[in-house]
Amino acid sequence: MSFMSPPPSGFGQGSGKRFGADAEKDQLPPDDTVRWVPSRKAAVLAAIRDGHISLEDACKRWRLSIEEIQLWQRAVAKVGTPGLRVTRVQIYRPLFEKDEPSRKE
Repeated sequence: MSFMSPPPSGFGQGSGKRFGADAEKDQLPPDDTVRWVPSRKAAVLAAIRDGHISLEDACKRWRLSIEEIQLWQRAVAKVGTPGLRVTRVQIYRPLFEKDEPSRKE
């Protein structure tokens, strides 16, 4: 006689969660994305950073310019993911467009 309860239904059939490269692809925005919320921008930047997609392929896939993605990269580098909000990009665009902050010597 066993004192263990039976396994839940569906046990052993996989959790449905994906790991590795498949998980990365699932987290990327759809190819026809028009509304670019910060989390979608961050997912694209992470995929580029981690080598899952090249900058050029990302530009083609989502119809973005290299300059736009580079602007996102600088925004994240300077203020983090909140810098990807459209209102922040509009406010800080002059700062984000500069490669290096100008220093007075």
